Amino acid sequence: MTDLQNYSSQRLFRQEPVVFGESDSWTFSKIIDELTPLVEEERFQRLQSVIEKRSLSVAPVLEDIYDRGNVSAVMRSAEAFGFIDFHIIEKPEARFKNSNRVSKGTERWMDLQKHESTFNCVQLLRKRGYKIYCTHLGATKTIDEIDFNSHPVAVVLGNEKDGVSEEMVSLADDSFILPMAGFAQSFNISVAGALVFYHIYQKRQSLRPHGELTDKEKQMLLANYMYRSVGAAQKVLTRKSHE
Repeated sequence: MTDLQNYSSQRLFRQEPVVFGESDSWTFSKIIDELTPLVEEERFQRLQSVIEKRSLSVAPVLEDIYDRGNVSAVMRSAEAFGFIDFHIIEKPEARFKNSNRVSKGTERWMDLQKHESTFNCVQLLRKRGYKIYCTHLGATKTIDEIDFNSHPVAVVLGNEKDGVSEEMVSLADDSFILPMAGFAQSFNISVAGALVFYHIYQKRQSLRPHGELTDKEKQMLLANYMYRSVGAAQKVLTRKSHE
């Protein structure tokens, strides 16, 4: 388990060849072939089953979250619905509340990237073709009015006190609210995250019941997950390359 008080970017390798060290390079299929004997069959089947329901076209984004425990909770919800392209905006001057809660190893299955500014995060997501939507109490649209299906989407959740920044609202393609029927004006961020992710998951499942990843993307994820599942995987592969 990784304490999110000290989390850092943890990226998936997405391009072939994958280079370890100075010269060792591997294809996804070769990584899978070499590590398969070290993974129990039940574990291997579980990895494949989970990958079938993964998405690389929904990117959760957290902006300046104060409580590290909330980062952990939102990350677990995102992973539970298969949304693993996860972004955290954390400005250098920001202050945080430390938490004893941990991510329970969730970050091992994520493509986790940190950004030091809202602008840099949005710029990267734009280059990757994402539409950007943020939760915002001043929004005029509800979540049901947002199209999450026609294109890759990034969904931004803001901090516990102020929500998303005005900069994010101005840079986003649109904003939305979660409808409420009580006196409370907003949900806790961890609850809001779970509700938003479930809504998007349901919408996408109705159109893509058999998943949305290509065979190559599935192979890429399996190579990553096997690499992260096997202790000292890099040493194993380096040794193999010199045999």
